[in-house]
Amino acid sequence: MQGRILAKAEELSRTLGFRAITMDELATNLGISKKTIYQYYSDKNSLVDSVVSTIIQGTQAKCHNTTLKSENAIDEIFITMKNIRKDFQNLNPIVLHDLEKYFPETYEKFQEHKNNFIYELIYQNLVNGIAEGYYRNEIKPEILARFRIESMLMAFNQNIFPAKKFKLAEVTQAILEHFLYGIATPKGLLLIEKYKSK
Repeated sequence: MQGRILAKAEELSRTLGFRAITMDELATNLGISKKTIYQYYSDKNSLVDSVVSTIIQGTQAKCHNTTLKSENAIDEIFITMKNIRKDFQNLNPIVLHDLEKYFPETYEKFQEHKNNFIYELIYQNLVNGIAEGYYRNEIKPEILARFRIESMLMAFNQNIFPAKKFKLAEVTQAILEHFLYGIATPKGLLLIEKYKSK
């Protein structure tokens, strides 16, 4: 039952945001009583925390898998783009705003994930890409990894990319492609075109 509650809470949160979901709405969607939810989660904060922890664990597992199965740094980026298109297809950009404003303790978990795991992943991709000759030698991985993270988060900013006008998956892909073209060597550019034509 706890797994069902968590899965439904994640599904609703992705489309409506964390703030908009009520325990009543969740119970109705599951066809159970609110009391049943409270047997597993003491309050909405604990539920949101579990949802975010589950998403972070899933993201980390998917990223590790991508790193293992990719042929090179650029292939890793293209697999990531494919995952982003799938994962962000129905994701409401308001989720990060909701976390930061209404669930600060859980937002701290996200920040830790972003500043440690995601940073290290991007940093390593940049280092590998330079070693493989696909990324320019003069780029600074420690700077660009941070830049890449912040540019990803910019896609969620409703003042810059309002959801009524822009699709989150489209924005994140455009930003990632722009980043990739900016760091690629001529050899890397050829590989990018090869992967794009697949």
